Amino acid sequence: MSSKYPPENREKRVEIRVSQLVKKIGDDIIITREDIKVYKGDCLDILKSMDNSCIDLVVTDPPYLIATTKRTTNSKNTLTKQMRSLERELLDDNLTDGYDPKVLDELVRIMKNINIYVWCNAKQIPMYIDFFIKKHQASFDIIIWNKTNAMPLYSNRYLSDKEYCLYFRKRGLCKPATYQKARTVYYLPVNQQDKRKYGHPTIKPLPIIRTLIENSSLEGDTILDCFLGSGTTGVASVLTSRKFIGIEIQEKYYNLSIQRINEAFEQIEKGEDINE
Repeated sequence: MSSKYPPENREKRVEIRVSQLVKKIGDDIIITREDIKVYKGDCLDILKSMDNSCIDLVVTDPPYLIATTKRTTNSKNTLTKQMRSLERELLDDNLTDGYDPKVLDELVRIMKNINIYVWCNAKQIPMYIDFFIKKHQASFDIIIWNKTNAMPLYSNRYLSDKEYCLYFRKRGLCKPATYQKARTVYYLPVNQQDKRKYGHPTIKPLPIIRTLIENSSLEGDTILDCFLGSGTTGVASVLTSRKFIGIEIQEKYYNLSIQRINEAFEQIEKGEDINE
């Protein structure tokens, strides 16, 4: 019989290096370092080892399907150089070829109810519609991050000024507390400071992730991000008094996630809030 979490001898587990004292974050919810677990490895393998119906909400940012261009590398155009640099980062981190769709079957199995936010690009939308709506009869919304400082590239194309976050649910929780939290379009710039600080090419804004978690889960619920990247979902879960399970295959981002989660605990202990 499988356990809720993967066996300790198969994958590493995060050890939150903060005070051993229990930290009260919400009014009634006690969060300790044992409530936050991060695993290094292939997410499909790790998901298969988890119990049915053990996750309340999934918030994740899988690799996109991106057709890289053939711009010349010796171009003197600043924007072209920036685009080539971004493409190299995405290729180096294996973030352009999508992922095994079997992951979706495992996510449905381990969720108590279908309740998932998944970031994607336009090419992936039909796949998600087919899987969650046609196959599982889920309802959905589209959340949009409108980038207010998108690169001014629009020759024979529209601006790349938005990213899609699809929300699928079937008896999943969706209860925004305010009019502001119920909006589906977020107007925020790409945070170049965070991209430089954390070194992840597709880092998402913490305020958006935090709001999605608050809208679709309760304090003490368990949140999963199986493509953890820089750890933003883990940080948001700590800040909102949720338990968290993260999975990341790349060593550098696995370590970065642990670092950021540690920092979140430390700032909470100091009575500070984070909303990068």
